[in-house]
Amino acid sequence: MRLFVAIELTNELRKAVDELLSELGKAAPKAKWVRAENLHVTLKFLGRTEPDKFEAIQKALGCLRSPEPVALDFHGLGFFPNAKRPRVFWMGMTASSSLPALGEAIDQAVHKLGFPLETRPFAPHLTLARFEPPGLPAKLGPAVTENSTRNFGSLTAREFHLIESKLKPTGAEYTTLQSFPFVAGT
Repeated sequence: MRLFVAIELTNELRKAVDELLSELGKAAPKAKWVRAENLHVTLKFLGRTEPDKFEAIQKALGCLRSPEPVALDFHGLGFFPNAKRPRVFWMGMTASSSLPALGEAIDQAVHKLGFPLETRPFAPHLTLARFEPPGLPAKLGPAVTENSTRNFGSLTAREFHLIESKLKPTGAEYTTLQSFPFVAGT
């Protein structure tokens, strides 16, 4: 199994981002654009996981609680590692302080099960496209600049999800295996 933990988008937010993907896809048709149904905010990538660890992961994630939900406001566009030779095109977000705390709690919970701790600082984002080979298509730069200050919407998350990713020739296919309410009292 190939697993990750994420916050899923609302249908309204997914639609707003999909409209952007449709617009920008014309400017970079060779990029590998993420399908709208696959958009999510990754909290922890577990990777290839032995099926016998599944129950322990469910139990560890099910114990996590937060005093408040996670508020996310989606805006801003950028590139990893940079705009000169991008590999990933992303949408940024402003998050409440409960998001990094939740990410850290998830990281610690699954670390006890043998998953490595994150070494990079948490940088919440939505991956919109990947470039192979790295490079910025000429028409995409102006389109990104035009949309760089646009606000795409917001959401308040009270649960996160354990998701399985199956890699297929047509792209990744995601299946939500379990949802975990994390706000105390819900």
